[in-house]
Amino acid sequence: MKVTLKAARVNAGLTQDQACNAIKVAKSTLVSWEQEKTFPTAVQLSKLCSLYRCTMNDIFVPETLT
Repeated sequence: MKVTLKAARVNAGLTQDQACNAIKVAKSTLVSWEQEKTFPTAVQLSKLCSLYRCTMNDIFVPETLT
């Protein structure tokens, strides 16, 4: 099952501020990712997966990144 970045963050029990601080990005960047306006790099996505305790296969990844 694919989940959005926002759903993965919420499932991990994290606020946007907590996630931003953990992976060292601006809140506006995280919001943009969650709204699918922009997308994280592979390295950033890997950090998010570690933080959210999920795999990249669990996360919604647009076709342009696969």
